[in-house]
Amino acid sequence: MLYNADDILNKVNEALEALSYDRQPASLYEPVKYVLSMGGKRIRPVLMLLGYNLFKEEPTDIMPQALGLETYHNYTLLHDDLMDNADIRRGHMTVHKRWNDNTAILSGDSMLVLAYQRMLQCDADYLPQIMALFTETALEIGEGQQYDMDFETRTDVTEDEYIEMIRLKTSVLLACALKIGAILGDAAPQDATLLYRFGEQIGLAFQLQDDLLDVYGDTKVFGKAIGGDILSNKKTYMLINAMNRADDSQRRELMKWIEATDFDRAEKIAAVTQIYDEIGIRQLCEEKIRFYFDCGKQLLEQVGVDSDRKRELRLYTADMMNRQY
Repeated sequence: MLYNADDILNKVNEALEALSYDRQPASLYEPVKYVLSMGGKRIRPVLMLLGYNLFKEEPTDIMPQALGLETYHNYTLLHDDLMDNADIRRGHMTVHKRWNDNTAILSGDSMLVLAYQRMLQCDADYLPQIMALFTETALEIGEGQQYDMDFETRTDVTEDEYIEMIRLKTSVLLACALKIGAILGDAAPQDATLLYRFGEQIGLAFQLQDDLLDVYGDTKVFGKAIGGDILSNKKTYMLINAMNRADDSQRRELMKWIEATDFDRAEKIAAVTQIYDEIGIRQLCEEKIRFYFDCGKQLLEQVGVDSDRKRELRLYTADMMNRQY
């Protein structure tokens, strides 16, 4: 049976709600339940199940692994929020704000262990491949996060460095989701590799779209105030290319705002966005998003299953690229 993405999403949410935490102390697991109940797009488990459904009929057969990947993803968000001292995640108080820093560290660490425990719940024949891929992905995501932190104090970050950072921090987990689905679905090795590469390209487009929406999104739809990357001088594709393409006057203006320590938030966002508009940064970013998305589509077409079986994965990733939030 071929499932559509909405049905799969509903099954993922039902499975997350049904997870039981009967170990003690309850105070360790309450933040874990809280984080996983806060919602989200559930992109990674949905991609894993769609990837599996290309080759086998019942994607819910690998739900434990899908929940493991979602648990891991939310663990990274919990620790990201702590490192960023963020107050809100998906409209809810972050764990370190609702509880405290120590609770966020320990409950986050427990989420990582739970992610591995859930990933391990598959036939032993698959374990070496699955665990090697999952562990390598987890290491790469940590490397991407470190690059992102290193970039905060640099003014010479290149576009290539940035793309590699978002590949590690964002893309490889989407790629991992699809490849695990393919492996558990007994896909041919070349098809599993194609799906991994497809996920990488889609992940790059997805993160660049986040960069774009942070500047040009509708606050009401985006779900948070726009301009956060500008205010924090985050080295995004947008800022890197603005610095590279600015004339002397525009570069001085950008540096003035980057170096400013006392400024009006709305004024800084407006001034930097105006420079982006003058240089054509929005169009440049949109072209790069289309480039990676098109590369991904070409890779998906090479996967050796009937075109009809790929339809839902095509539609789902197209919706990802058309999102406004």
